Amino acid sequence: MCYRVGYLGWVRADAARNLERVLSTGARMLADDPSVSIAAIAAEAGVDRRTVYRRFTSREELLAAVYQARYDAVEKAVDAARLREAPVAVALHRYVEGIIAVNRRWPVETSRLLAEESIRERRRRLIDEVDAFVRRATDEGLLRSDLPPGWVSTLLPPLMLHAAEELSGLSAAQAADVVVDTLLRGVGGA
Repeated sequence: MCYRVGYLGWVRADAARNLERVLSTGARMLADDPSVSIAAIAAEAGVDRRTVYRRFTSREELLAAVYQARYDAVEKAVDAARLREAPVAVALHRYVEGIIAVNRRWPVETSRLLAEESIRERRRRLIDEVDAFVRRATDEGLLRSDLPPGWVSTLLPPLMLHAAEELSGLSAAQAADVVVDTLLRGVGGA
C-alpha cells in the first residue's frame, strides 16, 4: 500500500485521494455557499458522508482543513517561484501563475480563519516573503521605485484573484501573462 504525508497526515493513497477530493470540493462549494452541509460536500465529492465524518467531526474542522490545504498550496507556489533566487521577471511570473492556480483550486476566502494564531503566522511569513521579493524587484529595476511603499504588494493579490476568476478560459500561465503585463505596463493606451 502507498501512503502520503502532508496536511493529510499518514494515510493510504486511496484515502488520501478521497480526502483531497473532499477538501477541494469543499473549497469550491464553500466559496459558493458558506453554509453548505458536509453531506452535500461528500455527495459532490463522490464519497459517503460517513467517510467525511470519520475524519472531521464538524463543518468547522472541515473548513479548517480546507484552509490548511490552501495555505499549504500557497506555500508550495511561493517556494516554486524561487522568489529569492530566480531572475525577478521569471520569479514574478512563476509566483503569479502559481497563486492563480491555487486560487482556482482553493477558492475559499481565508480571512475568517485569521483569528487562529497558526494561520496568522503562516500568512505573515508569506506576506513578508512576497514583500521582500517586491523590494528586490524594485531594487533590480523591474518595478518602479517612485511608487508608495507597499503599493505593488497591495495591488498584486486582487489582480491574481480576479485573473483566477475572470480569465477562467485561459490556463494559469496565460492568465499570469495578463496579470504580469498589466502590472508592469498598466492599462493605458499610450
